[in-house]
Amino acid sequence: MKAFAAPALALLELESLARGIVVADAVVKRAAVKLSIAEAVSPGKYLLVFTGPVAEVEESFGAAVEVGGSTILDRLLLPHIAEAVIDALQGRFAASGDAAVGIVETHTVAATLLAADTALKQATVTLTSLHLARGIGGKGWFTLSGAQHDVEAALEAVTRLVAPTLLVATELIQRPHAELKSSAVLP
Repeated sequence: MKAFAAPALALLELESLARGIVVADAVVKRAAVKLSIAEAVSPGKYLLVFTGPVAEVEESFGAAVEVGGSTILDRLLLPHIAEAVIDALQGRFAASGDAAVGIVETHTVAATLLAADTALKQATVTLTSLHLARGIGGKGWFTLSGAQHDVEAALEAVTRLVAPTLLVATELIQRPHAELKSSAVLP
């Protein structure tokens, strides 16, 4: 996928799997956007995440909200999202090196994406993993790495922004042990 001049991201979580597919169709028919995630996730919801230029994403988001109607459980629109989040949705991550590691866990996918975007914009950190909904009951979590003070600043920004009812935990590992990386616990 080519890089967009001004990337945006939109998310809808729907309670109806069938309506989710109809909404996904409406999204791509309305404007030139890329579906990053369009699938059923546990526990029985449909998750739709799409990216593209701001105007196109906003146009498709409007169509999605209209078509999704009362089946929408959660939604998020992030114009000018940190490009590392879009890269993560495509499975591209930077290595964490020997830096401090921050871990953020939230109750919803929307809160996870908002938290990741916030962390990346508030401090000089690297997004090293992103896990959304699949196999974790609809929750989300990600890891960051960087200098300890930057990771702490990113975690503090997330704590300020994400509602306490949506934030499960933020954790800091100052100096991760090599065993965590060699056993694939940390990327």
